[in-house]
Amino acid sequence: MALSQNEIQRIAHLARLEIDEAMLPQLQQQLDSIFGMIDVLSRIETDGVSPMAHTQPLALPLRDDKVTAFDRRDDYQQGAPAVQNGLYLVPKVIE
Repeated sequence: MALSQNEIQRIAHLARLEIDEAMLPQLQQQLDSIFGMIDVLSRIETDGVSPMAHTQPLALPLRDDKVTAFDRRDDYQQGAPAVQNGLYLVPKVIE
């Protein structure tokens, strides 16, 4: 996919970027190169390749699923102005 200089200027305008007119040919060449690499990558056959989370065969160490924090809701709610059934009560602000 090749971009014209007018398209590059339009995209730059949409992105609120200021591009010097003298830089347009160089920028166009660089963008064409990037799109060329993307085109090459999109043609690679990936059928039968399973998705990976990492390029190396790593296993993440998992910790035991144990409760380490205790329920302190009652302690936290002692200073609240109004509590009912474990919930904080607040004044109605929308009628």
